[in-house]
Amino acid sequence: MEKVERRKTVAVIGNHKIEEGSVRYEMAYGIGKALVDNGYRVQTGGLKGVMRAVMQGAKASKNYREGDTIALLPSFDSETANEYADIVIPTGLDVMRNALVANAYAVIGIGGGAGTLCEYAFAWSFDRLIIAFENTGGWSEKLANTKIANDRYPEIPDDRVYGVKSVDEAIRILNEKIDVYTKRHQYILE
Repeated sequence: MEKVERRKTVAVIGNHKIEEGSVRYEMAYGIGKALVDNGYRVQTGGLKGVMRAVMQGAKASKNYREGDTIALLPSFDSETANEYADIVIPTGLDVMRNALVANAYAVIGIGGGAGTLCEYAFAWSFDRLIIAFENTGGWSEKLANTKIANDRYPEIPDDRVYGVKSVDEAIRILNEKIDVYTKRHQYILE
């Protein structure tokens, strides 16, 4: 049996409300496009704001394929997904779906409020590679270049929330580090 090549999924998290043309919008659109350009799939909470802009950018990629945008909705209503979502999963878990969003190969944050902070905490607990735009305000800016705990990856001396200022820098770090961050969450440690 032939081994199926699975493209890695990267979650992008951030503000529910952003204005088109804003720095957050431009970063979200740009990272969505760049992720698909580089062979990744995009996963978000599937609603508006950063989530919509990321998926819009993903669909603008020359490498876009059906199924590259995944929406993990908080409600059971699939109609709440933005129009750029290919795969729509209405979880019915409300904010608890943030754990599912953060359970990707890597997580990239743009701005963000309380929901984004929750997703950062889950991503750190799940031992994921985390990248944060340090020029977009919110929790992304506050957490960029910080180490939340000391015992995650002792073999990675620079383990932290990697702060970036550009889409190109985010993709460079993602491509360099995604195969280093390979632990998968098994259970809560004491």
